[in-house]
Amino acid sequence: MSKVTPELLDALLPQTQCGLCGYGGCMPYAEAMVFENAPVNLCPPGGVSTLRALGAAMGVDTEPHVPEMEKKTKPRLLAVIRENECIGCTKCIQACPVDAILGSAKQMHTVIASECTGCELCIAPCPVDCIDLTIHPEPAEREQEKQAVARHARARHLARQKRLSVEKSAKEQSQKKLSRLKNHSYVLEALARVKDKKKTCAKT
Repeated sequence: MSKVTPELLDALLPQTQCGLCGYGGCMPYAEAMVFENAPVNLCPPGGVSTLRALGAAMGVDTEPHVPEMEKKTKPRLLAVIRENECIGCTKCIQACPVDAILGSAKQMHTVIASECTGCELCIAPCPVDCIDLTIHPEPAEREQEKQAVARHARARHLARQKRLSVEKSAKEQSQKKLSRLKNHSYVLEALARVKDKKKTCAKT
């Protein structure tokens, strides 16, 4: 059997990035299975098909876990914001792992239905409890449909991670520049004080 990599297992996961497995997303879970022997039965959104695919890749018998997974399996979900109750706090936007929520501070937010993975991560941060979870109108029941949805969600998640990294780097550079300017200003002020002191001494 060829070597199992996190990338291989990540490709089998549904890419909801929900964290229901106990890890910080699909790739962290894939890495845990490869490097920490994490069990393969921790992905309710993936259901039985994902369980069996992970088991086949890892060489693990998953049949004993099938009955439990059938009970835990979740349908494809969609978050819906009750827009008339939204206060525009942006907390759901910050929580969404695939940038599927549009809005800005103190403005109404809305979910892009075609991009939502149903991860539920936007629910808890909402201070006014104005987000509902519904069954997605496009359930993606066939395996090919599920794979296409997962690939798209992964691309959205990676794009978000890249955006956040760029924004973080820009913020750090801005803070460093501001710090240098403050230090430079402090030096100039100190030199000015010394110069003024010398002038005062010269007059006396």
